[in-house]
Amino acid sequence: MGVVEALGEGVGRLRRGDTVGVCWIYHACGKCEFCRRGLENLCADFRATGCHADGGYAEYMVVSESFAYRIPPAFRDPVFAAPLMCSGVVGFRSLKLTGMEDGLTLGLYGFGAANHLVIQMANFLYPRSRKFVFSRNPVERELALSLGADWAGGIDEKSPEALDCAIDTTPAWQPVLRALENLKKGGRLVLNLIRKEDADRQTLVALDYPKHLWWEKEIKTVANVTRRDAEEFLELAARAGIKPEVQVFALEDANEALVEMKSGKIRGAKVLRISW
Repeated sequence: MGVVEALGEGVGRLRRGDTVGVCWIYHACGKCEFCRRGLENLCADFRATGCHADGGYAEYMVVSESFAYRIPPAFRDPVFAAPLMCSGVVGFRSLKLTGMEDGLTLGLYGFGAANHLVIQMANFLYPRSRKFVFSRNPVERELALSLGADWAGGIDEKSPEALDCAIDTTPAWQPVLRALENLKKGGRLVLNLIRKEDADRQTLVALDYPKHLWWEKEIKTVANVTRRDAEEFLELAARAGIKPEVQVFALEDANEALVEMKSGKIRGAKVLRISW
């Protein structure tokens, strides 16, 4: 997130001085079958900020105005806006992909940067629904309850009610099986992550078709985000008063932040401040 300092030729939507943010999606071709359908996240020419394109960890970056988004006034503090542009937007896409409706039950596996924002979205959009959180981390379970979860338990626990849909943000395979067990008939599990680790891949040997997959249960993955996701989510975040729980680190302390994430010392989102 930052302030527009200069404009390139042909820019018409943004003005110098606008407060904008850039998401994971940095570029898409705009011409392929997926782009024409509004699915830029599936474009073969998709490029990601800080991965395929420089600038995600810099004081200055260059980006097409098509992939920069005005930040609502409520989020002009960059510390709180930063998680919205990453975990917030992809969490929003995950929630959309579940097919969630008011009155249905939602399960959230893992309760870090994404799901602690998802539950705030769900509370606003689906007030009659019950939300259940599963985490190995007692700090995350405590945060979940403080943010309105109806129940919070361990990864291996059965939810008080069967789930219509669930979102898994963990890097492990075990939560996939546990979530499938907790799903109702016709339920959907959305995997919101780039990859799963190999450490417990052997868990998949226990996958049992009648127990985990039968009765038209579905597994769907999230691949990146679209521009429309960013625009819709920022509007929703402003209306709903969504507020990230953040812990701020200086850029030179990035390794410390990563170690804490690896060791489970997480409460909400961690934010790197590029300059003070």
